[in-house]
Amino acid sequence: MRFRASAAAVTGALALSAFAVPAAHADGAGSAYRAQAGKLLRAAHSAPGKQGVTSVRGGTPYDLDVSFTHFKVAKAITVGTTHHIAATVTYTLNHGADVDITADDFLNGPFIYRGSFEASDNVVFGDEPATCKVVTATTANCTGKIDIYPGEGYLRNPDAGSWKGGALALAFNGQNQEHPDPSKVGVARKGGLGRTSLQRGSRQSVNASPEPVRKGKAITVTGALTRADWEDNKYHGYTRQSVKLQFKKKGAAAYTTLKTVKTDSRGNLRTTVKASADGYFRFSFAGTSTTPAVNSTADFVDVR
Repeated sequence: MRFRASAAAVTGALALSAFAVPAAHADGAGSAYRAQAGKLLRAAHSAPGKQGVTSVRGGTPYDLDVSFTHFKVAKAITVGTTHHIAATVTYTLNHGADVDITADDFLNGPFIYRGSFEASDNVVFGDEPATCKVVTATTANCTGKIDIYPGEGYLRNPDAGSWKGGALALAFNGQNQEHPDPSKVGVARKGGLGRTSLQRGSRQSVNASPEPVRKGKAITVTGALTRADWEDNKYHGYTRQSVKLQFKKKGAAAYTTLKTVKTDSRGNLRTTVKASADGYFRFSFAGTSTTPAVNSTADFVDVR
């Protein structure tokens, strides 16, 4: 589940009608959770009171006695242009004795957001609620997913970088989960529980020629460094980036760096070295805050 609009821009009853779940992901056991999590999070954000505490007022969900600790999410999540990404999140759910977390209509799950918690620029939920294992009468260990679908327009290139983690719990208390009375639904939500980074998927190619080559002659090594564009769902050259040309002699255990080359205005790489021995060439990119590290596959050159 995703939404881009600022939570602060939508209030009260309007918040409950302003969120639509993409039809492709609206079926199955988790449909009620997917359909309501974003709506009720917005409604809770719009309620009076301090962060994390809501009040019973008209169509506003009431404050649920639930909190979240020990939130863990991957340091970085790589997102390409086509494949669905499901990142695992674990956390501890703490609750009051009067909250029945085993009820069929008690749902909870993680989310990540960009910007401030109360007025986030973008939020990404999981498709399904988390699953929890009861530890004590008031605690449970939970595991949930963050589901990301490249190509659906919910991520833009500027979204690459730092995101924060949060969690949400919903107690429907017997309400129709698709059309609940918000004032009878309990909501607990908390931001700032952890941090992750969404990174644009990267690719690196290499080609060393000629093959075979005489010892002492020049070998030309070319390649291209590209990364995912979340707005047109294609890979484009990553320009002006430093990339290491590395070589591993046949029979050796590790690569050594020969030189550092910069990509041109189209993300292409080109350099030359002298042939010295049979071995493997590759380009190695160390990565940036928005793009993960990547090594090309090895290209073997026979030196005669």
